[in-house]
Amino acid sequence: MPPARKRTRTYDPAKIRVAVLAQFGNVRQGVHTLTEEQLARPARLGDWSVRELAAHLTMAVETVSRNLDRPEPGAKELALLDWPFATAARAGDIADGTRELARDNPDLDALYARVEQRITERLATAPDDRLLAARTGAMTLADYLVTRTVELVVHTDDLNRAAGADIPLDRQALAACTRLLADALAVKAPGASTEVRIPPYAVVQCVEGPRHTRGTPPNVVETDPLTWIRLATGRTDWKTALDEAKVSASGERADLGGLLPLMG
Repeated sequence: MPPARKRTRTYDPAKIRVAVLAQFGNVRQGVHTLTEEQLARPARLGDWSVRELAAHLTMAVETVSRNLDRPEPGAKELALLDWPFATAARAGDIADGTRELARDNPDLDALYARVEQRITERLATAPDDRLLAARTGAMTLADYLVTRTVELVVHTDDLNRAAGADIPLDRQALAACTRLLADALAVKAPGASTEVRIPPYAVVQCVEGPRHTRGTPPNVVETDPLTWIRLATGRTDWKTALDEAKVSASGERADLGGLLPLMG
């Protein structure tokens, strides 16, 4: 994937910080209520159990603390809109690290408490433009925290579906996650022939073809935020979403099946 050319959407760094901490707090409370039977269920993500998925969720924010503890890299390497396309290469390492983390931390309450304390303390003094040596490439803290909303929202949804839980999604975290993945679609399929609507959070134009200028666009896709996130991350497929009426698509250029998922 070439470097992103689309102008990056602006996010309020202060609101994103609050959203990351709020969603992690939601997950911490939800995991605390899970029974051993729920933790032993398959997570539907490879061979992970719900316990391993719950442990993995702590990695989403612990990487912030860990990178803030490391020396600052000399230059930025990754733009925010490049990040969704840079994650697949690390899937194997992430899976191995998750199993090890779950094995070494049987007390999930203690793990979550420790991770929450660390990130709260480190974010209290770290500036938004501080560079982090993330494994996907050096990024600013402000950009990296936006990516954490994706990790937290996607895996909270995974956890809810696998464990039968009802962990709430912070509105700001859900909005940022939806918008980043919508903008990633516009990067992958640049153009202005198709309008993708994900109310109430995002509208993007994408796909090569005749440019629409006024009135109702000839090619329109509309869906809800969670369905969009599941499509973008491969949790559901285009045909299934259409068959279940989770997506409406009109126009000859409204078939996004060949463009999804954006993240593996």
